[in-house]
Amino acid sequence: MIGERRMNGASGGGLAGDIVTVVLPDRIDSVTAQEVERSMLDALVPGARVVIDGSAVAYMSAAGVRALATALRQAEERQARVVFCRFTGAAEDCLVVAGFSQLLDVVGSPEEAVAKLRSKSVGNPAERLHPHGATG
Repeated sequence: MIGERRMNGASGGGLAGDIVTVVLPDRIDSVTAQEVERSMLDALVPGARVVIDGSAVAYMSAAGVRALATALRQAEERQARVVFCRFTGAAEDCLVVAGFSQLLDVVGSPEEAVAKLRSKSVGNPAERLHPHGATG
């Protein structure tokens, strides 16, 4: 299986028991993206709180960005909450260049992700794309 799921704080640092962490592999491309997407979607049950950890991602193609976008869309449809963390280097650049850094809720550490998930709400992607109700 590509992508690792950790539950009940098993990822170290004493993360919350009801928050699932999906650790992405080092490479998300056309060969691996479908399985990576499946690992994220499996964690996104209705009402779930999920941390997507990109710390190992060294390479991400457009197929990888699509997999993240699918996870984000499915989280919204399933009323699950998802926060992405620890994307750096080329993977972070890929998200910025594609414009997804504005849509995804990305933080620097798993602890920040858990704190965000424990807070009242995680921002709506549509609100980040069109702040203050602006459309167009």
